[in-house]
Amino acid sequence: MVFLFRTRFLFGCLFVLLAAGCKAQDAPRNPKVDRRIEILVRTQLNVPQDWNVEVGARSKSDIAGYDTVPITFSSATDPTKRQSLNFLISKDGNTLARLSKWDLSKDPSDEISTGNRPMRGNPQAKVTIINFDDLECPYCARMHAQLFPDTLNRYKDQIKVVYKDFPLLEIHPWALRASIDANCLATQNPSAYWNYVDYLHTHGEDVTGPDRDPAKSAATLDKLARDEGQRSKLDTTKLNACLTKQDDSVVRSSLKEGDALGVDGTPTLFINGERLSGALPESQVWLAIDRALKAEGITPPPEPATAQQAPAKNPGGR
Repeated sequence: MVFLFRTRFLFGCLFVLLAAGCKAQDAPRNPKVDRRIEILVRTQLNVPQDWNVEVGARSKSDIAGYDTVPITFSSATDPTKRQSLNFLISKDGNTLARLSKWDLSKDPSDEISTGNRPMRGNPQAKVTIINFDDLECPYCARMHAQLFPDTLNRYKDQIKVVYKDFPLLEIHPWALRASIDANCLATQNPSAYWNYVDYLHTHGEDVTGPDRDPAKSAATLDKLARDEGQRSKLDTTKLNACLTKQDDSVVRSSLKEGDALGVDGTPTLFINGERLSGALPESQVWLAIDRALKAEGITPPPEPATAQQAPAKNPGGR
């Protein structure tokens, strides 16, 4: 059987396997803690999206203050690929251990500030997709195209989407200004913000320009923001003042949040706390959304119908 996890992961779990004691009466289950365990394990071990992670019932261990909790990894496409490993969980449910400890008391979805951020989808939805986005990043543009309209159309009022600023300053010269200008629009009208973001994610090369002049890119960004301000009937004086000031404090705060969460590239999604890094295929993004919905007791929408294969022509007929 081929396992997907690195050797250091298997050896890292050896301590936990040796520490497991005789089985006693199972401790009470807590679905919310089990879900948090799943999120942390998926994130910390980079479990592939098409693998299932099942948290088992706890039992007593020989380590004071800890129970043993088995976690089973299985391929959704190949039932022969299956692996179970024992972890340790503290009695209070706040710490999961192999050779290192993971803090279960902190939920990534609670660590990200989304107040006053423009949102798409249902404000009351129980599943929130937070995207750390770079407006100059081509991979972010690819993810943006998957989220809007495909993902939003598929899940409709079951999800909401919020973008956080994470411009990669070292490699994208106009990404910071784009974020600032977008936020200037957002302070007056969330729809204006999204219109601007939609445009930049489909016309990035136009902003960069053939000569890649940062000054020209900045002028283009400001003009696009002013044009959107006019279309959205914003307060022109207030918008111009914001564009001229170029206050980057909101963007810097978002960068700091991302750094604290281990974001090191874009796009990075957090789906109810579960982190997905890179421009993954939308089918894998949908798997994570489905898991989050099920954890909230919500049935995901059915799988999209595949186009029926056209019948083969009879070479001898008409």
